[in-house]
Amino acid sequence: MTTRLYSHHLTAGAPLKLWDSHLPFEPQAMDQLRNVAQLPFIHGHIAGMPDVHWGQGATIGSVIATKGAIIPAAVGVDIGCGMMAVRTTARADQLPDNLHAMRTAIEKAVPHGRTDNGGRGDRGAWHNVPEAQAQAWSMMAAEYDAIIEKHPRAKAFNTANHLGSLGTGNHFIEVCLDESDALWVMLHSGSRGVGNRFGSYFIELAKQDMRKWFVNLPDADLGYFPEGTDHFDDYWAAVSWAQRYARVNRELMMAAVLRAITPFLPAFAVTEEAVNCHHNYVSREAHFGENVLVTRKGAVRARVGDLGIIPGSMGTGSFIVEGLGNPASFNSCSHGAGRKMSRGAAKKSISLADHAAAMTGIEARLDKDVIDESPAAYKDIGAVMAAQSDLVTIRHRLRQVVNVKG
Repeated sequence: MTTRLYSHHLTAGAPLKLWDSHLPFEPQAMDQLRNVAQLPFIHGHIAGMPDVHWGQGATIGSVIATKGAIIPAAVGVDIGCGMMAVRTTARADQLPDNLHAMRTAIEKAVPHGRTDNGGRGDRGAWHNVPEAQAQAWSMMAAEYDAIIEKHPRAKAFNTANHLGSLGTGNHFIEVCLDESDALWVMLHSGSRGVGNRFGSYFIELAKQDMRKWFVNLPDADLGYFPEGTDHFDDYWAAVSWAQRYARVNRELMMAAVLRAITPFLPAFAVTEEAVNCHHNYVSREAHFGENVLVTRKGAVRARVGDLGIIPGSMGTGSFIVEGLGNPASFNSCSHGAGRKMSRGAAKKSISLADHAAAMTGIEARLDKDVIDESPAAYKDIGAVMAAQSDLVTIRHRLRQVVNVKG
């Protein structure tokens, strides 16, 4: 019999089940969870994953099942953000001794970062959209145009030119080795500017609806759309589209990275696609005998047999996992280690020397602009994994040898 690892907390509304054993838990995150628990359409309880921490609008690492309404902030603005990983036939002993040229090749192959305030000179977008990206966009453009026709203010500046691009913040590309020294490529990104615009727009629209209907909420960010309303249907169309965009974005990036590393290795093939999964998204699912909407903001679906990726930080490795289908978590697991420092706190407390020491043996950026992503800013991934041994089983442990940040 599996030991129950979550703690149970009563609130003024739905209870909380938190996989928080021996892990830091911010009071601000608990306040956010207690607020959302007061909404009348929460189904059963709210689940908090081991990487749970405060997030803009709603808690990162939360799994919220609802019946009859959807909360845009519970998905967030990085709609469809997620991970993709593939295993190759290449081996550790086939890697070049110096990996700097490989990192540089990946950086040239995938637009990353953000300059020119995201304008026309932005290095994080394509200036001339490649054929593969243009073709992918052509298959999504009509649906996007239909959404924008109804909601012109949701239009984004970057659309096709963000397909196959990385972004900033905690998004990354890595070349990794597993416990058998097989080489993997892994990446983390979402729906980029177009998804961010959808998320921001509909969060504000939900707030406006709450004011119009005189609905008092414990937190204004928890504005929602009741099912059956036009705005619910419009948001569902937009979020579904953005989730598809995010998946295609990762596929295009993965193809570009595999091409970029090919000159540095003997001929190799892809042997296993571990997963291409979202961890900021909403889906229709059945839980505890009811058909509900499940929003996972910083959580991965982990039904029995589902494969997922749980990254640590840019210096601590990652895990390929298989779901155990724990109903108490709504069949979910964490999406990473989770932050223990805000970006501002990390920049103040982590030195360049500390960062360089933490990245020993990894080909990666060591400059001040990635200090807020340094390993010390994140929770201990080992403790996070131990806290969810009832949610997933570990299939592979990956250690990065190349890391690319935006």
